[in-house]
Amino acid sequence: MKSDSEKKANRQSVPVAVLGATGYAGVELLRILARHPRVDLTAITSQQYAGKRVSEIYPSLAGKCDLTLEELAPEKIAGRAELIFAALPHETSADAVAALLDKKKRVVDLSADFRLHDPKDYDRWYKGHKAPHLLTQAVYGLTELHRNAVAKARLVANPGCYPTGAILGLAPLYSQKLARGTVLVDAKSGTTGAGRSATVDLSFSEVNENFKAYNVGVHRHTPEIEQELGELARERVPVLFAPHLVPMNRGILSTIYVELKKPPEEGEFKKLYEQFYRGEPFIRLLAPGQFPQAKDVRGSNDCAIGYRYDARTNRLVVVTVLDNLVKGAAGQAVQNMNVMCGWPEDEGLRELALVP
Repeated sequence: MKSDSEKKANRQSVPVAVLGATGYAGVELLRILARHPRVDLTAITSQQYAGKRVSEIYPSLAGKCDLTLEELAPEKIAGRAELIFAALPHETSADAVAALLDKKKRVVDLSADFRLHDPKDYDRWYKGHKAPHLLTQAVYGLTELHRNAVAKARLVANPGCYPTGAILGLAPLYSQKLARGTVLVDAKSGTTGAGRSATVDLSFSEVNENFKAYNVGVHRHTPEIEQELGELARERVPVLFAPHLVPMNRGILSTIYVELKKPPEEGEFKKLYEQFYRGEPFIRLLAPGQFPQAKDVRGSNDCAIGYRYDARTNRLVVVTVLDNLVKGAAGQAVQNMNVMCGWPEDEGLRELALVP
Protein backbone atom coordinates (compact mmCIF):
# COMPACT_ATOMS: atom_id res chain seq x y z
CA MET A 1 0.00 0.00 0.00
CA LYS A 2 1.31 3.45 -0.96
CA SER A 3 2.00 6.01 1.72
CA ASP A 4 0.32 9.42 1.73
CA SER A 5 3.56 11.01 0.48
CA GLU A 6 3.75 8.57 -2.43
CA LYS A 7 0.13 9.24 -3.34
CA LYS A 8 0.79 13.00 -3.33
CA ALA A 9 3.84 12.53 -5.51
CA ASN A 10 1.65 10.91 -8.16
CA ARG A 11 -0.74 13.86 -8.31
CA GLN A 12 -0.29 17.53 -8.98
CA SER A 13 -0.46 19.22 -5.59
CA VAL A 14 -1.26 22.84 -4.76
CA PRO A 15 0.72 24.80 -2.16
CA VAL A 16 -1.70 25.86 0.58
CA ALA A 17 -1.40 28.08 3.66
CA VAL A 18 -3.58 28.48 6.75
CA LEU A 19 -3.80 31.82 8.55
CA GLY A 20 -4.87 31.49 12.17
CA ALA A 21 -3.91 27.84 12.41
CA THR A 22 -4.23 27.41 16.17
CA GLY A 23 -7.87 28.33 16.64
CA TYR A 24 -10.41 25.52 16.61
CA ALA A 25 -11.32 26.02 12.94
CA GLY A 26 -7.64 26.40 12.06
CA VAL A 27 -6.49 23.19 13.70
CA GLU A 28 -9.45 21.36 12.17
CA LEU A 29 -8.21 22.57 8.79
CA LEU A 30 -4.77 21.15 9.59
CA ARG A 31 -6.30 17.82 10.59
CA ILE A 32 -8.06 17.56 7.22
CA LEU A 33 -5.33 19.06 5.02
CA ALA A 34 -2.60 16.88 6.53
CA ARG A 35 -4.19 13.86 4.88
CA HIS A 36 -5.48 15.55 1.73
CA PRO A 37 -3.73 13.86 -1.22
CA ARG A 38 -3.57 16.98 -3.42
CA VAL A 39 -2.41 19.57 -0.87
CA ASP A 40 1.12 20.69 -0.05
CA LEU A 41 0.81 22.58 3.23
CA THR A 42 3.54 25.22 3.02
CA ALA A 43 2.81 27.86 5.68
CA ILE A 44 0.74 28.30 8.84
CA THR A 45 0.40 31.38 11.05
CA SER A 46 -0.42 32.22 14.65
CA GLN A 47 0.23 35.51 16.37
CA GLN A 48 0.16 33.91 19.82
CA TYR A 49 2.42 30.93 19.08
CA ALA A 50 4.72 32.25 16.34
CA GLY A 51 8.08 30.47 16.39
CA LYS A 52 6.73 27.22 17.82
CA ARG A 53 5.94 24.03 15.96
CA VAL A 54 2.21 23.48 15.71
CA SER A 55 2.67 19.95 17.05
CA GLU A 56 3.92 21.50 20.30
CA ILE A 57 0.55 23.22 20.68
CA TYR A 58 -1.47 20.28 19.38
CA PRO A 59 0.42 17.00 20.01
CA SER A 60 -2.25 15.17 17.99
CA LEU A 61 -0.51 16.57 14.89
CA ALA A 62 2.95 15.20 15.78
CA GLY A 63 4.40 13.38 12.79
CA LYS A 64 1.51 14.58 10.62
CA CYS A 65 2.08 18.32 10.61
CA ASP A 66 5.19 19.72 12.29
CA LEU A 67 5.41 23.08 10.53
CA THR A 68 6.62 26.10 12.47
CA LEU A 69 3.99 28.75 13.12
CA GLU A 70 4.76 32.19 11.69
CA GLU A 71 3.55 35.71 12.31
CA LEU A 72 0.91 36.95 9.89
CA ALA A 73 2.69 38.49 6.87
CA PRO A 74 0.42 38.19 3.79
CA GLU A 75 3.16 39.22 1.33
CA LYS A 76 5.48 36.44 2.52
CA ILE A 77 2.68 33.88 2.60
CA ALA A 78 1.64 34.83 -0.95
CA GLY A 79 5.10 33.87 -2.20
CA ARG A 80 4.71 30.31 -0.92
CA ALA A 81 1.05 29.43 -1.46
CA GLU A 82 -1.46 29.52 -4.29
CA LEU A 83 -4.56 29.05 -2.14
CA ILE A 84 -4.93 30.39 1.38
CA PHE A 85 -7.42 29.62 4.11
CA ALA A 86 -8.00 32.60 6.40
CA ALA A 87 -9.23 31.36 9.80
CA LEU A 88 -8.86 34.74 11.44
CA PRO A 89 -11.26 36.61 13.77
CA HIS A 90 -14.17 38.59 12.39
CA GLU A 91 -13.37 42.21 11.51
CA THR A 92 -9.61 41.46 11.33
CA SER A 93 -9.56 39.12 8.34
CA ALA A 94 -10.39 41.72 5.69
CA ASP A 95 -6.95 43.38 5.55
CA ALA A 96 -5.09 40.10 5.12
CA VAL A 97 -7.55 38.83 2.52
CA ALA A 98 -7.33 42.07 0.52
CA ALA A 99 -3.53 41.86 0.50
CA LEU A 100 -3.61 38.26 -0.73
CA LEU A 101 -6.08 39.06 -3.49
CA ASP A 102 -3.80 41.89 -4.62
CA LYS A 103 -1.14 39.21 -5.07
CA LYS A 104 -3.55 37.27 -7.33
CA LYS A 105 -4.05 34.47 -4.80
CA ARG A 106 -7.24 32.50 -4.18
CA VAL A 107 -8.69 32.73 -0.69
CA VAL A 108 -11.27 30.85 1.34
CA ASP A 109 -12.16 33.12 4.25
CA LEU A 110 -13.70 31.49 7.33
CA SER A 111 -14.55 34.77 9.05
CA ALA A 112 -17.78 36.71 8.59
CA ASP A 113 -16.05 39.58 6.80
CA PHE A 114 -17.22 38.74 3.29
CA ARG A 115 -20.44 36.77 3.81
CA LEU A 116 -22.87 39.66 3.49
CA HIS A 117 -23.32 41.18 0.06
CA ASP A 118 -24.66 44.55 1.19
CA PRO A 119 -22.20 46.86 3.04
CA LYS A 120 -25.14 48.39 4.92
CA ASP A 121 -26.05 44.96 6.33
CA TYR A 122 -22.46 44.48 7.39
CA ASP A 123 -22.36 47.88 9.09
CA ARG A 124 -25.56 47.08 10.96
CA TRP A 125 -24.35 43.77 12.40
CA TYR A 126 -20.59 44.41 12.59
CA LYS A 127 -18.33 47.46 12.51
CA GLY A 128 -17.48 49.33 9.32
CA HIS A 129 -15.97 47.09 6.64
CA LYS A 130 -12.28 47.54 5.84
CA ALA A 131 -12.56 46.35 2.23
CA PRO A 132 -16.14 46.97 1.07
CA HIS A 133 -15.10 46.88 -2.59
CA LEU A 134 -14.51 43.13 -2.23
CA LEU A 135 -18.00 42.28 -1.00
CA THR A 136 -19.39 42.07 -4.53
CA GLN A 137 -16.51 39.81 -5.59
CA ALA A 138 -16.96 37.30 -2.76
CA VAL A 139 -18.98 34.15 -3.39
CA TYR A 140 -21.00 32.85 -0.47
CA GLY A 141 -19.49 29.40 -0.09
CA LEU A 142 -22.46 27.21 0.71
CA THR A 143 -21.29 24.73 -1.88
CA GLU A 144 -24.59 22.96 -2.41
CA LEU A 145 -26.24 26.23 -3.49
CA HIS A 146 -23.39 28.08 -5.23
CA ARG A 147 -21.14 25.36 -6.65
CA ASN A 148 -20.76 26.91 -10.12
CA ALA A 149 -19.88 30.33 -8.72
CA VAL A 150 -17.43 28.80 -6.21
CA ALA A 151 -15.61 27.04 -9.05
CA LYS A 152 -14.78 30.39 -10.66
CA ALA A 153 -14.18 32.41 -7.50
CA ARG A 154 -11.01 34.06 -6.26
CA LEU A 155 -12.60 34.81 -2.89
CA VAL A 156 -15.01 32.42 -1.18
CA ALA A 157 -16.74 33.50 2.01
CA ASN A 158 -17.18 30.33 4.01
CA PRO A 159 -20.63 30.32 5.69
CA GLY A 160 -21.18 30.47 9.41
CA CYS A 161 -21.90 27.22 11.24
CA TYR A 162 -25.43 28.11 12.33
CA PRO A 163 -26.48 29.43 8.89
CA THR A 164 -25.18 26.30 7.17
CA GLY A 165 -27.60 24.07 9.08
CA ALA A 166 -30.52 26.47 8.81
CA ILE A 167 -30.15 27.26 5.11
CA LEU A 168 -29.60 23.65 4.03
CA GLY A 169 -32.68 22.60 5.99
CA LEU A 170 -34.85 25.26 4.34
CA ALA A 171 -33.43 25.71 0.84
CA PRO A 172 -35.77 23.25 -0.92
CA LEU A 173 -38.83 24.96 0.57
CA TYR A 174 -37.82 28.50 -0.29
CA SER A 175 -36.64 27.59 -3.76
CA GLN A 176 -40.27 26.70 -4.50
CA LYS A 177 -41.77 29.56 -2.47
CA LEU A 178 -43.75 27.16 -0.27
CA ALA A 179 -43.23 29.04 3.01
CA ARG A 180 -44.68 32.25 4.38
CA GLY A 181 -44.23 34.50 7.39
CA THR A 182 -41.33 34.54 9.82
CA VAL A 183 -39.25 31.38 10.03
CA LEU A 184 -38.16 30.37 13.55
CA VAL A 185 -34.70 28.84 13.90
CA ASP A 186 -34.02 27.31 17.32
CA ALA A 187 -30.40 26.12 17.30
CA LYS A 188 -28.13 24.47 19.87
CA SER A 189 -24.35 24.49 19.55
CA GLY A 190 -21.38 22.94 21.27
CA THR A 191 -18.86 25.24 22.94
CA THR A 192 -16.21 25.15 20.18
CA GLY A 193 -18.51 27.36 18.11
CA ALA A 194 -17.42 30.29 20.28
CA GLY A 195 -13.74 29.80 19.46
CA ARG A 196 -10.71 29.01 21.61
CA SER A 197 -10.33 32.29 23.52
CA ALA A 198 -10.72 31.96 27.28
CA THR A 199 -13.84 33.63 28.70
CA VAL A 200 -15.79 33.17 31.90
CA ASP A 201 -18.94 32.18 29.98
CA LEU A 202 -17.11 29.23 28.42
CA SER A 203 -15.37 27.99 31.55
CA PHE A 204 -16.15 24.46 32.71
CA SER A 205 -18.19 25.47 35.74
CA GLU A 206 -20.35 27.80 33.61
CA VAL A 207 -21.00 25.34 30.77
CA ASN A 208 -21.13 21.95 32.49
CA GLU A 209 -24.63 20.77 33.48
CA ASN A 210 -26.06 23.93 31.97
CA PHE A 211 -28.09 24.95 28.91
CA LYS A 212 -28.69 28.55 27.96
CA ALA A 213 -30.00 30.81 25.23
CA TYR A 214 -27.98 33.81 24.11
CA ASN A 215 -28.24 36.69 21.60
CA VAL A 216 -31.83 35.74 20.78
CA GLY A 217 -33.01 37.82 17.84
CA VAL A 218 -29.75 39.76 17.63
CA HIS A 219 -27.20 37.11 16.68
CA ARG A 220 -24.88 38.10 13.83
CA HIS A 221 -25.70 34.98 11.82
CA THR A 222 -29.27 36.18 11.31
CA PRO A 223 -28.56 38.30 8.21
CA GLU A 224 -26.73 35.40 6.52
CA ILE A 225 -29.79 33.19 6.81
CA GLU A 226 -32.10 35.97 5.62
CA GLN A 227 -29.81 36.80 2.70
CA GLU A 228 -29.61 33.27 1.33
CA LEU A 229 -33.25 32.35 1.86
CA GLY A 230 -34.28 35.68 0.35
CA GLU A 231 -32.22 34.98 -2.77
CA LEU A 232 -33.84 31.57 -3.14
CA ALA A 233 -37.36 32.90 -2.62
CA ARG A 234 -36.68 36.15 -4.55
CA GLU A 235 -38.32 38.08 -1.74
CA ARG A 236 -37.52 39.18 1.81
CA VAL A 237 -37.58 36.33 4.34
CA PRO A 238 -37.74 37.40 8.02
CA VAL A 239 -35.90 35.09 10.40
CA LEU A 240 -36.14 34.88 14.19
CA PHE A 241 -32.96 33.14 15.27
CA ALA A 242 -32.54 31.78 18.80
CA PRO A 243 -29.13 30.18 19.48
CA HIS A 244 -28.33 28.12 22.57
CA LEU A 245 -25.16 26.78 24.15
CA VAL A 246 -25.09 23.15 25.27
CA PRO A 247 -22.36 21.33 27.24
CA MET A 248 -20.74 19.40 24.42
CA ASN A 249 -17.60 20.07 22.38
CA ARG A 250 -18.88 19.75 18.83
CA GLY A 251 -22.13 19.81 16.98
CA ILE A 252 -25.14 21.92 16.08
CA LEU A 253 -28.75 20.79 16.13
CA SER A 254 -31.26 23.22 14.62
CA THR A 255 -35.01 22.83 14.98
CA ILE A 256 -36.75 25.04 12.44
CA TYR A 257 -40.45 25.93 12.28
CA VAL A 258 -41.93 27.08 8.98
CA GLU A 259 -45.51 28.07 8.21
CA LEU A 260 -46.66 26.87 4.80
CA LYS A 261 -48.74 28.70 2.23
CA LYS A 262 -50.96 25.63 1.80
CA PRO A 263 -51.16 22.04 3.05
CA PRO A 264 -48.82 19.75 1.10
CA GLU A 265 -49.84 16.87 -1.09
CA GLU A 266 -48.94 13.38 0.11
CA GLY A 267 -45.23 12.71 -0.38
CA GLU A 268 -44.58 16.25 -1.63
CA PHE A 269 -41.75 17.06 0.76
CA LYS A 270 -40.01 13.73 0.30
CA LYS A 271 -39.95 14.26 -3.45
CA LEU A 272 -38.92 17.91 -3.06
CA TYR A 273 -35.95 17.24 -0.78
CA GLU A 274 -34.76 14.21 -2.73
CA GLN A 275 -34.82 16.10 -6.01
CA PHE A 276 -33.17 19.22 -4.60
CA TYR A 277 -30.31 17.28 -3.01
CA ARG A 278 -29.91 14.50 -5.56
CA GLY A 279 -26.26 13.56 -5.91
CA GLU A 280 -25.06 15.77 -3.06
CA PRO A 281 -22.22 13.89 -1.32
CA PHE A 282 -22.66 15.50 2.10
CA ILE A 283 -26.43 15.73 2.50
CA ARG A 284 -28.11 12.91 4.37
CA LEU A 285 -31.88 12.87 4.18
CA LEU A 286 -33.84 10.89 6.74
CA ALA A 287 -37.23 9.33 6.12
CA PRO A 288 -40.16 11.69 6.83
CA GLY A 289 -40.90 11.75 10.54
CA GLN A 290 -37.37 10.76 11.57
CA PHE A 291 -34.97 13.25 13.11
CA PRO A 292 -31.15 13.22 13.28
CA GLN A 293 -29.00 13.49 16.38
CA ALA A 294 -25.84 15.55 16.78
CA LYS A 295 -23.70 12.43 17.24
CA ASP A 296 -24.81 11.11 13.85
CA VAL A 297 -22.41 13.48 12.05
CA ARG A 298 -19.64 14.11 14.58
CA GLY A 299 -16.28 14.40 12.82
CA SER A 300 -17.80 14.21 9.34
CA ASN A 301 -18.62 16.80 6.69
CA ASP A 302 -22.25 15.65 6.55
CA CYS A 303 -25.41 17.61 7.20
CA ALA A 304 -28.30 15.32 8.15
CA ILE A 305 -31.87 16.56 7.64
CA GLY A 306 -35.17 15.29 9.01
CA TYR A 307 -38.65 16.80 8.87
CA ARG A 308 -42.28 16.31 9.83
CA TYR A 309 -45.40 18.13 8.70
CA ASP A 310 -47.76 19.18 11.48
CA ALA A 311 -51.23 19.40 9.93
CA ARG A 312 -52.81 20.97 13.02
CA THR A 313 -50.66 24.11 12.72
CA ASN A 314 -49.85 23.83 9.01
CA ARG A 315 -46.15 23.99 9.78
CA LEU A 316 -43.20 21.98 8.66
CA VAL A 317 -40.71 21.18 11.41
CA VAL A 318 -37.20 20.65 10.03
CA VAL A 319 -34.29 19.34 12.12
CA THR A 320 -30.71 19.53 10.87
CA VAL A 321 -27.45 18.45 12.47
CA LEU A 322 -23.83 19.09 11.53
CA ASP A 323 -20.40 19.19 13.11
CA ASN A 324 -19.77 22.91 13.58
CA LEU A 325 -16.01 22.49 13.05
CA VAL A 326 -16.31 20.38 9.90
CA LYS A 327 -19.35 21.10 7.72
CA GLY A 328 -19.81 24.26 9.78
CA ALA A 329 -16.24 25.50 9.17
CA ALA A 330 -13.09 23.64 8.07
CA GLY A 331 -14.70 20.76 6.18
CA GLN A 332 -16.88 23.09 4.15
CA ALA A 333 -13.82 25.26 3.45
CA VAL A 334 -11.97 22.24 2.07
CA GLN A 335 -15.07 21.27 0.09
CA ASN A 336 -14.95 24.74 -1.47
CA MET A 337 -11.23 24.41 -2.18
CA ASN A 338 -11.85 21.13 -3.98
CA VAL A 339 -14.45 22.79 -6.20
CA MET A 340 -12.19 25.79 -6.86
CA CYS A 341 -9.38 23.47 -7.93
CA GLY A 342 -11.55 21.17 -10.03
CA TRP A 343 -10.92 18.17 -7.77
CA PRO A 344 -13.44 15.58 -6.59
CA GLU A 345 -15.62 17.46 -4.11
CA ASP A 346 -15.20 14.87 -1.38
CA GLU A 347 -11.41 14.63 -1.66
CA GLY A 348 -9.98 14.51 1.85
CA LEU A 349 -13.49 14.56 3.33
CA ARG A 350 -14.61 10.95 3.13
CA GLU A 351 -14.39 10.25 6.84
CA LEU A 352 -17.51 8.75 8.37
CA ALA A 353 -18.97 10.10 11.59
CA LEU A 354 -17.31 9.13 14.86
CA VAL A 355 -19.80 6.78 16.52
CA PRO A 356 -20.23 6.50 19.46
